[in-house]
Amino acid sequence: MSATPFAVGDDGWVRGARALHSPNFEARPIGAVPTLIVIHNISLPPGRFGGSAIADLFLNRLDCDAHPYYDAHLRGLRVSSHFVIRREGDLEQFVSCDARAWHAGVSSFFGRERCNDFSVGIELEGADDQPFEPAQYATLASLVAALAAHYPIEALAGHSDIAPGRKTDPGPHFDWARLQRETALADRYFPYRRA
Repeated sequence: MSATPFAVGDDGWVRGARALHSPNFEARPIGAVPTLIVIHNISLPPGRFGGSAIADLFLNRLDCDAHPYYDAHLRGLRVSSHFVIRREGDLEQFVSCDARAWHAGVSSFFGRERCNDFSVGIELEGADDQPFEPAQYATLASLVAALAAHYPIEALAGHSDIAPGRKTDPGPHFDWARLQRETALADRYFPYRRA
């Protein structure tokens, strides 16, 4: 676990995270609260780590002329996630957990559509073809514990689980067993990982 545990404030912002306020969010439907944590990976450009491109994307200030990938795939896109965990384990928050971030897209969780309505999105700086860093798992475990202490979290899933065939992240190198060990959450929180 992370040396410094996180805590979710009454405003849905996590104490200990760097707050970067994305305009890409909206209110959750009346009565909706986070019950699902969705884990993603992201790198911009793909396979490159570091820099400000991820934050710039979520803050609508990405220079799409700076790289051909941005021009071809990201121009005009408005997306966000609640959190990004950098390679060194640094935690950034873009949207209050009480609000709906735009991270899941067309999605379904055990027949329940529109996962953005009832989920928290966590992006790990990474790629499908590379392992994640120990510091990222430590931060992720601490963050998951804080979220589970504040919200009625029922499950954790990958983007690929809620959007199969459309998304592949967090990818084959993500160690679900490690996350489960480090969070000490019961099997029921990992419905897609059961044998």
